[in-house]
Amino acid sequence: MAVKLYIDQGHNPSGFNAGAEGNGYREQDLVYEIGQRTAARLRAAGFDVRLSRPTKETQLGTSNATSLAARVNDANAWGADYFISLHANASTNTAASGSEAFAYRIPSGGASLAEAILRGLAAATGLPDRGVSARPGLYVLRRTRMPATLVELGFITNAGDAALMASSPDLFAEGIANGVVSYFGMS
Repeated sequence: MAVKLYIDQGHNPSGFNAGAEGNGYREQDLVYEIGQRTAARLRAAGFDVRLSRPTKETQLGTSNATSLAARVNDANAWGADYFISLHANASTNTAASGSEAFAYRIPSGGASLAEAILRGLAAATGLPDRGVSARPGLYVLRRTRMPATLVELGFITNAGDAALMASSPDLFAEGIANGVVSYFGMS
């Protein structure tokens, strides 16, 4: 039976729970596209993949709280083996650059998966690997029943990171997929 991966493209397309904006881009649009491409690569590698936002217009919940709950409840009900939430970081320091990830605790399956994904992203995109941190307060890490990670792909507030996410979503999809494949010891 194939490993079941739930890929959460963070945020809603508009309104409540919309993502960060920077350099003319919207987080929810960038992670939607990267998530779609990542899912295609992982399916081709033999994984069973479900997306939180199967269409660009998919709106989850009616508030921030119910949007987060909809993602987690869908992954839990589906029986996902792993949960990967994709986001774009933001900072008042426009020089901040790179990918980082969060897990409920370190060490854990979620943290180990996050480390593998960050290695894959750094190799594919050339962006710095900012490491994995424990963030037990994040809803998608706290309420999922499976190992989970929240990955900040790059900084939308950094012109270079933002342009790379927008113009080369396949690099990010390749990095995430390669990290997942590596985590599972597949070639």
